[in-house]
Amino acid sequence: MPRVTVIVATYNWATVLPYSIASVLGQTYADFELLVVGDGCRDESEDVVRAIPDSRVRWTNIARAGHQSGPHNEGLRQARGELIAYLGHDDLWLPHHLAQHVAALDAGGDVSHSLLALVPPAGSGRPVVISTPGPTPPPSAVVHRRTVTDSLGGWRDFRDLSVTPEYDLWRRAAHAGFHFSPVRRLTGLKFSAAARKGVYAARPCHEQAAWLARVEREPDLEAVLLAGIAIDQHRDPTSIERMWRLAVTPSRWRTFVFRGRGARLKREQRFKGVYS
Repeated sequence: MPRVTVIVATYNWATVLPYSIASVLGQTYADFELLVVGDGCRDESEDVVRAIPDSRVRWTNIARAGHQSGPHNEGLRQARGELIAYLGHDDLWLPHHLAQHVAALDAGGDVSHSLLALVPPAGSGRPVVISTPGPTPPPSAVVHRRTVTDSLGGWRDFRDLSVTPEYDLWRRAAHAGFHFSPVRRLTGLKFSAAARKGVYAARPCHEQAAWLARVEREPDLEAVLLAGIAIDQHRDPTSIERMWRLAVTPSRWRTFVFRGRGARLKREQRFKGVYS
C-alpha cells in the first residue's frame, strides 16, 4: 500500500494537467498514489491522465459538485494511503514537497502546512509567499493524516457554508485538537485562478509550462524565489501586501467570511469562466 495518497481535483482543464501531474511524479519521496478526480469533466482530462505511463496514477470522474471539496471527498473515499496530500490542478510542487511534509507528520503532527509562492498573472510582478498557518492554507500547501478527515467527516459542501470549505475543514481540525505542524520551507507554486479572468474558458497552460521547466532545471529555485521576495520587501516594505492583493484578486481584498452560503465562491466561479 502507498503511504501517501495525492488527490488532484480537476474540472475541464485538460491542458494544465500534464504539468501538475509531472510535479507530483518528480517528487523525491516516491511512496504515493495519485488520484486525479474529475468534477463532472466533459473534456479530454480522462484521456490525458490515462495516457501517463505510471501505475501510481489513477483517474475517476464524479457527478458535478461545483467545488473541489466534492472530488476531494471522492479521493478520500478511494484513498489507500495513511497520509493525504492535495494539489490544485493548476498548481505545482517543488521536488521536496512530499518529503518535507512526511517528515513533519512523522515528527508528531496531524496536519502539516508549508509555504507556497503565489504567482501573479504574467506582467504583474514577482511571486509572493503565502505564509501559513493562516485562516485558510491552500490545499496545495497541506498534508494530513487520514484519521483527521475520517474523524471530521471530510469536506463540507460550499453551499452549506458561510466560509470557504478549506477554512471550515482546518478550523474544525484545530477545534478537534489535531496538532498542526509547520514545514518551514517553500514547497510549491500557486496560480490563483481567481486572479485570471476567464481562465477556465481559455484553458491556458503556458504559465505552468514555463514554471515547471524552471522547477526541473533550477535545483536552487526555492532559494532564488525567497531571495527575490526578501529583496522586494527590503526595498519597499509595503510591496508584499500590494503584490499579494494583485495576485489574489483583480478588484478588492477578499475576506474569508462572506455573505450568503456559497455566495463568494459562485462569484469567483463566474469570474474564472466556470459554468455548471
